[in-house]
Amino acid sequence: MLYDIIIIGGGPAGAAAAVYAARKKLKTLLLTESFGGQSVVSDDIQNWIGEQHISGFDLAKKMEEHVRAFPDSVEIKMPELAKGVRVIPSESSGRANDFEVTTGQGNIYTGKAIILASGARRRKLNIPGEDKFNGKGVAYCSTCDAPLFSGKKVVVVGGGNAGLEAVQDLFPYAEEVVLMIRGDSLKGDQVVQEEIKKNPKLAVIFNAEMQEVLGDRFVSGVRYKDNKTNEEKTIEAEGVFVEIGSVPNSEVVKDLVKIDRWGQVEVNTKHSATSAPGIFAAGDVTDDPYKQNNISVGDGVRAALAAYNYLLQRKKESPAMAKENGGK
Repeated sequence: MLYDIIIIGGGPAGAAAAVYAARKKLKTLLLTESFGGQSVVSDDIQNWIGEQHISGFDLAKKMEEHVRAFPDSVEIKMPELAKGVRVIPSESSGRANDFEVTTGQGNIYTGKAIILASGARRRKLNIPGEDKFNGKGVAYCSTCDAPLFSGKKVVVVGGGNAGLEAVQDLFPYAEEVVLMIRGDSLKGDQVVQEEIKKNPKLAVIFNAEMQEVLGDRFVSGVRYKDNKTNEEKTIEAEGVFVEIGSVPNSEVVKDLVKIDRWGQVEVNTKHSATSAPGIFAAGDVTDDPYKQNNISVGDGVRAALAAYNYLLQRKKESPAMAKENGGK
């Protein structure tokens, strides 16, 4: 079967793209391991427009239910992870290429257009306790989760811009913020550095290499090594924000589209178009600087509408249509 659109990813961007593709009556295939994206582990999302409080699990469930409301237009393959995308060169002059998507399950699907909404994965510390307390004190999105730590002592790991921005996000809520830096200096923007240093809530620990997240049911502290003295130390805290960057899940198209030095897919923000005709991208996998659920949804909508217009133009330009129109 040749699908009109193959959507890769079931987070906010992928779900939104699927809903809008269905509304345009496009034959759509959605490939995803699961619905919800990175926020599925959040206990309390407070910035999803229209919901003052919603868990990541419930949000993912609502997304899936919405997409499944269009069974005649959208076919869902889950869990199925896309592993590669290949261009199928057109045999006819003037006709657009198709695409072939191979999955980890060994299946191959073909489509006229691709919407990459594969998101990103948070760069992790890979230390004991990090996965155990994910969503139970360990967090990766200060914009999403800072309000949950009101009146608490929180550790932020990371001295780049992401770490500094997390500190700023936490100041209105946390009682104390401890910024832990592996090196001996901050790396973020100088203006932000100067601003956060003025706040009495902030304590900075340099040369701190994280060893373990501590706790029972929830985070109670961290253990780290002082890289200058090799001494191991612990501090109490009720939250740990890991802010050492993210890794876009762009590997599947890395040989087909332009990728920036951080692995993000470069897009035309007006049309969600990549450098490859017929491939669109939306959400956290792109070079959009704002990685938020609400923005990803908008990106997904834009990508679906752009793909729809691409398919209309492709139909007009096909040799078959030209013949039907008297060669015009």
